[in-house]
Amino acid sequence: MELWRGVRMDGAAGYAVIDVETTGLRPSWHDRVVEVGIVHLDVAGRVTGEWSTLVNPERDLGPQRVHGIDAADVRHAPTFKDIAGALVRLLRGRVPVAHNLRFDLGFLTHEFARLGVEVPLRHDLGVCTMEQAARFLPQAPRNLAGCCAMADIPLDGHHDALVDARAAASLLRHYLALSHPDVPWSAELDAGTRASWPRLSGEDAQGVRRGVSAQRDGHFLARILDRLPRAPRPVHADAYLALLDQALLDHHISATEADALVDVAGRLGLARADVEKLHRDYLAAVAQAARADGVVTDAERREIELVSMLLGLPPAAAAEALAAADRHRPDRIPRYRLEPGDLIAFTGEMDGGREAWERLASAASYVPHPNVTKKVRLLVAADPNTLSGKARKARGYGIPIVTPEAFARMVGVSPRPAGP
Repeated sequence: MELWRGVRMDGAAGYAVIDVETTGLRPSWHDRVVEVGIVHLDVAGRVTGEWSTLVNPERDLGPQRVHGIDAADVRHAPTFKDIAGALVRLLRGRVPVAHNLRFDLGFLTHEFARLGVEVPLRHDLGVCTMEQAARFLPQAPRNLAGCCAMADIPLDGHHDALVDARAAASLLRHYLALSHPDVPWSAELDAGTRASWPRLSGEDAQGVRRGVSAQRDGHFLARILDRLPRAPRPVHADAYLALLDQALLDHHISATEADALVDVAGRLGLARADVEKLHRDYLAAVAQAARADGVVTDAERREIELVSMLLGLPPAAAAEALAAADRHRPDRIPRYRLEPGDLIAFTGEMDGGREAWERLASAASYVPHPNVTKKVRLLVAADPNTLSGKARKARGYGIPIVTPEAFARMVGVSPRPAGP
């Protein structure tokens, strides 16, 4: 049995090193947790386990350029309510540790409070590796990267919750090594073992890591049931084709658009063979439009090849569609078009600022609109998978969502309008 001064090794569970990524800086401003990482250390600073998950904040993700979390990933992530029991299990009996502990505990306490749950997370009963740097790394800056550099601790992938929690755990081990054989936080360890935590269901909830969306989804065509096709041109196929045309406005099929296409195909009873036929019909219409003036430009050819790839068609499909366009005109395919005076709404943090994009819309004879209503024709979103209120309304109304770059191409200007 190892004995440090003031603490018996078998008498305390140890530390829970925490990092959270959030939609902003203040939970009081409706900011939410979007990722949690926790690393367990014993009293001596040895790693005994770790856990992390993305969290669906049920709103937009805020400054994605900081935390790098894509809205497509949080589609499959649990809400905070789903992981609350698991977090209680991971934090119970341990000293909370974080780099800027007030920030992390403030968000966790606020998230639990939203559920009506009171938890014993107190800054004065935890360890803040940022504040302790003044004692153990007096020449270091306050930020995590600077402290890690001073302590010769690697930090690759900053602003990933588990990566940052591991880095803060390494800082705590560094502080413990400098203190040995004393334990600077024996009172906190004792308080941690005695703190009263609520009992919540779901203590075994599993986390969802970044990148799981692409791994789980694959191409949306593979998610459509492989049943007997109904007819060469299924009844009500135009509803699927219209949605497909909206999805391809930005030359990209987002994860939420793929979900919508799979859902529509299912509700219309379309088999995979039906959908493949519709995809070829759509590609043929794109090729026919390119052939309409008698010349297929390099840009048009690249677009046809891109559409073919996005639709999951074989590599030769683009050339076949162009060749067929010379011989016959395919059935009419509904195509989306903007008209002067159409209302355009914007959401998310965009390069150059949202006002610059609104000016671009005005210059192209469209009308920027502050909210999404049934009269809005297009939503321009920094992240097409965003969970913002505007995006939820747009999807409910069947309004297309495109990226700022795609909108710039639609109006024929540079994709990065200058700010004021």
